[in-house]
Amino acid sequence: MVSLHHTIRFLALVASCHASLVIPRERSNTPEAGATFNNLQIRALPNAPNGYTPERLDCPSTRPTVRNAGDLSDSEKQWLDTRLGKTIDPMRDLLQRINIPSFDGPSYITTNENNRSALPNIGIAMSGGGYRALLNGAGVIAAFDGREQNATSPGHIGGLLQSATYLSGLSGGGWLVGSLFMNNFTTVSDSLNDPSNTIWQLDQSIFEGPDMGKIQLLDTADYFKTIQNQVTDKRDAGFNRSVTDYWGRALSFQLINATDGGPAYTWSSIALADNFKQGDTPFPVLVADGRAPGELLISGNTTVYEFNPFELGTWDPTTYGFVPVEFLGSNFSNGELAPGVQCVRGFDNAGFIMGTSSSLFNQFLLNVNTTSIPSFAKDFITDILTSIGQDNNDIADYTPNPFYGYQNSTSRNAQSGRLTLVDGGEDLQNIPLHPLIQPNRQVDVIFAVDSSADTDNVWPNGTSLVATYQRNLNSSGIGNGTSFPSIPDTNTFVNLGLNTRPTFFGCNSSNTSSMTPLIVYIPNHPYVFQSNVTTFTASYNTSARNAMVQNGYNVATMGNATVDPQWPVCVGCAILSRSLERTETQVPRACEECFERYCWDGTTNSTRPGPYEPPFKGQALLISGAADLRGNGLVAVAAAVVVALMMVVVI
Repeated sequence: MVSLHHTIRFLALVASCHASLVIPRERSNTPEAGATFNNLQIRALPNAPNGYTPERLDCPSTRPTVRNAGDLSDSEKQWLDTRLGKTIDPMRDLLQRINIPSFDGPSYITTNENNRSALPNIGIAMSGGGYRALLNGAGVIAAFDGREQNATSPGHIGGLLQSATYLSGLSGGGWLVGSLFMNNFTTVSDSLNDPSNTIWQLDQSIFEGPDMGKIQLLDTADYFKTIQNQVTDKRDAGFNRSVTDYWGRALSFQLINATDGGPAYTWSSIALADNFKQGDTPFPVLVADGRAPGELLISGNTTVYEFNPFELGTWDPTTYGFVPVEFLGSNFSNGELAPGVQCVRGFDNAGFIMGTSSSLFNQFLLNVNTTSIPSFAKDFITDILTSIGQDNNDIADYTPNPFYGYQNSTSRNAQSGRLTLVDGGEDLQNIPLHPLIQPNRQVDVIFAVDSSADTDNVWPNGTSLVATYQRNLNSSGIGNGTSFPSIPDTNTFVNLGLNTRPTFFGCNSSNTSSMTPLIVYIPNHPYVFQSNVTTFTASYNTSARNAMVQNGYNVATMGNATVDPQWPVCVGCAILSRSLERTETQVPRACEECFERYCWDGTTNSTRPGPYEPPFKGQALLISGAADLRGNGLVAVAAAVVVALMMVVVI
């Protein structure tokens, strides 16, 4: 189960952390520096039939069913055939620019391009952590994206995103992934420089709403009224509401470039976008945890669900099934729709799904009294959350349960009319590795970006990797055939500095009995900015926002290879590692040196470390407005919870 001590300590820190941040003097390393971008596009697929309100319509001639999770869906297989072909040229170009000494990377790709099972299969996983994860992760994605200015220059690693097959996100990392895909798979730079000031404008708190040029109080009132009306219409159509409905609608105003937060934009519409259908993007996956009815804490072996453009479901041996995401809200029973039962469309609202992967409200129910918010607010929130929590409404409610009557002997939810999902990091697996380690997907290298707040000073310490490793070893069999490399304890991460730089895990695949992906762990670290901003910080001025992204760019590139000039070569070696094994190709000496430098060698030091306060690795940016990023986050969230829960209780 989630450690109560860990949660109490974390939320107490949210209210008490302080630091100073200042305005950047130098932005030459930012992906957007020196250019004007006007490529942000509203996606032309707001395809829900009635805005935010799901609607019952006639089913297609082939009625949707729940499928067994024994294999990839036919839709994903067909998409993979297209995507894998599209990764070849970017991968060849990336390896040419990296130029591994005494090894012809481009020729290696050309030699094997007709044998796709021999080529590298890359996954990228973006951790949770609120806006900190959104912005740090955005910097990493910008560094990986060959479309960004300077990303293909010497010392950079642009093109990795175009070479990747899968891109997973969770909580704040899920906001990043979802926002990019909801906006035509735009670049990070275009999102930051949106000329319409529609998305990623974080100087206005999500709890105030977008600035529409009126008196702010009226703006906020209009904003919440719009959200209230959208969610009320869903209720009036006969569908359950939960706090996540309000949270997801609010997120949409910041993440989707469309009027009123794009209430008609669905997650399944990603599959209809031309760039996705043509294999020009990775395969996006968001992660959420199942919470059994009546359960409060999330156990370490909870069922992990994924949302992809085609399906919602789980590979875990509990439910072990997938349902078409387009038809969520339909009344499935025993894996089928009874004759005459209509299909529901529009339930899979994109904001609702992004909110599902980041619904942290049950943590307030557990720990509101440990925070520093005023006592009257504590009493009010506690009373309301206790009432809501008794009805399991502090979750995302997917009623009717699409897996009702399915896998009755193994699923705890099979006899519940509700499927209740919560934040994907509540089982401590804050990096969404679960979808990428499934044997059917055959991913052989995962770039795992960790923006977690594990230490007292809100830096990562490997907790998420430890949780995934321990889950894989769980005697219950919840791992279900997945393989994950050995991971040391969190004290070792800090004592050996494994959380201060990229670290490779699983370099020696002979240590495992089955195909195990190489994990390239990329932890948040201060290169040019103190990016350890608390998870619940609700607003960032533009300078701070950009500095967070710039720091993430430096995290991914190791300061554009100024910390280690061989880092791009080592990225190339990580990409090729499993492929070289499969083709029985000798590992280049330069790669052997990279593995000696970056692979965890099995050494441990489990003594309790002192306070973790990492120094800058580059020249610190000087920006203003620092105090607003620290200490006020939880108060703002508490106020929003009051507003949202009043809607749930009163309406």
